[in-house]
Amino acid sequence: MQLRVAVLGGGSWGTTIGSMVSRNTPTVLWARDPKTVAEINEHRTNRKYLGDARLSPRLTATADLGEAVREADVIVMGVPSQTFRATALEVGRHIRPWVPVISLAKGLESGTQQRMTEIITEILPGHPPGLLTGPNLAREILSGAAAASVLAMDDDTIVRRLKELFRSGLFRVYTNTDVVGCELGGVLKNVVAIAAGMGDGLGAGDNTRAAVITRGLAEMTRLGVALGGRPETFAGLAGMGDLVATCTSVHSRNRFVGEQLGKGLSLDEIVKKMHMVAEGVKSVPAVIALADAHHVAMPIAREVYRVVHEGGTPRQAFRGLIRIQSGDESEPG
Repeated sequence: MQLRVAVLGGGSWGTTIGSMVSRNTPTVLWARDPKTVAEINEHRTNRKYLGDARLSPRLTATADLGEAVREADVIVMGVPSQTFRATALEVGRHIRPWVPVISLAKGLESGTQQRMTEIITEILPGHPPGLLTGPNLAREILSGAAAASVLAMDDDTIVRRLKELFRSGLFRVYTNTDVVGCELGGVLKNVVAIAAGMGDGLGAGDNTRAAVITRGLAEMTRLGVALGGRPETFAGLAGMGDLVATCTSVHSRNRFVGEQLGKGLSLDEIVKKMHMVAEGVKSVPAVIALADAHHVAMPIAREVYRVVHEGGTPRQAFRGLIRIQSGDESEPG
């Protein structure tokens, strides 16, 4: 029996996943904007987020969340982290028992510092939570370029069954039972990508970018392990893979924010240019709160926080990082 899938969220990644999954099984995409729904159903495009890229003819869209959720065997949540809880509460009014809920969001909830799978467990108890993460830039994947991702869930049997829903063409899906590590990898790489982008905006060069990526990965791993993740997860697709893609791609929203900050624009000016959310901006206060609570040194993340939320400048941030005493490579700094 084919599993029926509801993908919630009409942004670039939600639409891309909906299009791919619909090739494997009946899929409904929920979007808030009726114009987006009509465009997908009538023209097979979502130009606001994906340009002229063609979507699968098997994908159907609706603006009625209840209609999307009621008959679904699997829910895929492609909404931003700061609206995730509200959407999950609405899903709870319609979802059938024991339906798995998979998150696509790569952020932490402001205030609670909760991961999205923690919100799923709190709001939708009894529904197996998971996430799809990795170096996944939507437009490249929709165009058919080779890519790989990780589907992470606690239950090895369920995750192996569900991974077949997401496999498509040259899009390879691996499994992982380290939900904490995979989820934090997706969150923390966005913060490091802002730092890498700031270096690009300042004209710092390739050596600087490589140093930020490498030391950023060390920070990610320290916090991830402190919160219960496995260190090897951060050397894989959910950690290093996603970090490299996000820190180097011209399509990366978080790197773009950092680059524009490096060029002297204010955050408000940058946000006005963007249709999509840069999760790193919203998540960095929660990241710093978690680092402080667990006594984990994260100098790169802290400098990003100062620039984004305390009025610091990218040049000051890099000067601050340079002033940190360097020691053994296994140590912070």
